[in-house]
Amino acid sequence: MKFKINRDHFSNGLSQVLNVVGSKATMPILSNVLIEADADHITLTTTNLDLGIRAKIKAEVATQGAITLPVKRLSQIIGALPNTDVAVDLLSGNQVKISSGGSVFKIVGLPKDEFPPLPEFGDDKTFTLGQDELATMIASVSYAQSTDETRYILNGVYFNFADGKLSLVATDGRRLSVISKEFADTAGAGSIILPAKTVDEVKRVLGKGEKLKVAFNDRRAAFQIGTDKETDGGLVDSVYLYSKVVEGAYPNYAQVIPTETHIRIKLERELFLGCVKRAMLLCSEKSNSIKIQLSANQLEIFVQSTEGDFAEPMAIDYSGPDLAVAFNPAYIRQPLEALKKDEIFFEVKDEVSPGVLKTLDNFLCVIMPVRMS
Repeated sequence: MKFKINRDHFSNGLSQVLNVVGSKATMPILSNVLIEADADHITLTTTNLDLGIRAKIKAEVATQGAITLPVKRLSQIIGALPNTDVAVDLLSGNQVKISSGGSVFKIVGLPKDEFPPLPEFGDDKTFTLGQDELATMIASVSYAQSTDETRYILNGVYFNFADGKLSLVATDGRRLSVISKEFADTAGAGSIILPAKTVDEVKRVLGKGEKLKVAFNDRRAAFQIGTDKETDGGLVDSVYLYSKVVEGAYPNYAQVIPTETHIRIKLERELFLGCVKRAMLLCSEKSNSIKIQLSANQLEIFVQSTEGDFAEPMAIDYSGPDLAVAFNPAYIRQPLEALKKDEIFFEVKDEVSPGVLKTLDNFLCVIMPVRMS
């Protein structure tokens, strides 16, 4: 194996695959990146067996071949090289020489045949989506995933292709976020629960091109992400992401969405978000709630804690009954930060029923109230 490559392109490619490698790999080979040189490109692959990623990068390949090298050390070396021109040469004994300017590194790797291969697209259900659109959908719900490992079914985002639409859902039992989009290509309808780690990786690599392919079955999912934009530091031609899915049946989330709310208020998202952020400055672990008071043409946010008090009114169009309800402020802040729409709607029935944040483009977030003392 022998090739030349731009240092920044190489460094950027390594950054695409680095996150998959954990700090405590179960086998030495899982700490390595598989480098394969072929024709006019190299591919970089890492895996932890549950999740794998492969990036394809342009290179001048003189001799085809493959080797695996410790990915974190290799990334540090490539990032520190003095020149943008880098030569990589596989020597005997699985030793690799890396040259740039006057710097020469020699590092020892492991052979390719020890590296676990990534499964490819097979007869799985396959859909094509817009990258920016999917990135927006994931950002709109992923904050609501559970981090409680005893509730593993909730430790991810639920993807459901059905009834002419794609819906993404996340919940931790105290709030529920759902976003849907019309999607005509649901002839092979189905659903998966994508693990939280995979969700993070998908979010990180999206937005570098227009389209991606998603393929899945009951045990795995794969994302083929084409790139047609210059990324920070260099051009990555494509990224392939493979993941095991969370096995099991996702809860019937529709039954917790309120079907009846007596009060519906239109709000300016940025103004409401700013008010919530200011209120959070006086919240504490012992008193982690804000009270929303509705009265004639006014919404006022209150905080009363051992740290002090806070109050701020907002003018709204409202003529219903007075009502006070309390929420964990983070559960309101997170969806407001994730959304891009200027106009949102807040719905509530009474002080003990869930509140709902909505937009006009098929997003909602159900938030359980906090009991007021």
